[in-house]
Amino acid sequence: MHVFTIYDLALDQADHLGDEITWSELAPVSVTLVENDEREGDWRVEAHFAERPSDQDLATVAGDRRWDLVPLVQRDWVRESLKGLKPVRAGRFYLHGAHDRDSVPLTSFAIEIEAGLAFGTGHHGTTRGCLIALTDILKRGVPWPVLDVGCGTGVLAIAYALAARRSVIASDIDPVAVDQTRTNARKNKTGPQVRARLASGIDHPLIRQSAPYQLIMANILARPLEVLAPALSTLLDPRGSIILSGLTTGQERRVSAAYRLQGLVPVRRIRLDGWSTLVLQSQTTA
Repeated sequence: MHVFTIYDLALDQADHLGDEITWSELAPVSVTLVENDEREGDWRVEAHFAERPSDQDLATVAGDRRWDLVPLVQRDWVRESLKGLKPVRAGRFYLHGAHDRDSVPLTSFAIEIEAGLAFGTGHHGTTRGCLIALTDILKRGVPWPVLDVGCGTGVLAIAYALAARRSVIASDIDPVAVDQTRTNARKNKTGPQVRARLASGIDHPLIRQSAPYQLIMANILARPLEVLAPALSTLLDPRGSIILSGLTTGQERRVSAAYRLQGLVPVRRIRLDGWSTLVLQSQTTA
């Protein structure tokens, strides 16, 4: 695994470059926008690659901006990540590593997730926003069937299965993410409920056969969310909800616009650390 980083960016620059790298022929495993903790408004783009890209290709993407490429040793990265991995509360959910099992509150749904290659330990504002939105939806009833698109480590699917005690379909384009989701589901005693599948977008027979969905969750990136708007809307029950995340606050308008064209409007926005989570419903039920 290798990490390609472009530094010293404004948010709109980071957003543009993130989309460009995501959809480029470089085929990254993941792309993340990260704000400098010590300097507000200073962002960087981090892209993970399974195979080392050529310096020439990376230099073409970065242009005259400062960048580097460093190897990432999987075992060492996991160990170092765990050192600072503190428990996270999000709505009714409490995410923690194995080293914090004794700290779980009795009133929360505990999800044990370790740092790994797949995105999503619950510390990112997008994952927390989705869990807060899911908590709010579950207060009003238990939607079913449910689909989690771009499941990462399986946090959202596991959270639903724990709280609702019902099955959920989880899909991802990355086989590492699908394997991690299955492993984490078994660890959290939701293995039978979480049906993880390798799929590009919604391109899987199980996903289409199980529609319409009363709840769809998609925590990916802004550009894929826009592209998937027509497909996801056709899978949604007329009275269902969609939780979208993986977008910055600056990307809200264009992502919302893509779903408004499908008759879906935002009924809630959750903003955490510069990231947004949108809850959408049909215009006729909102």
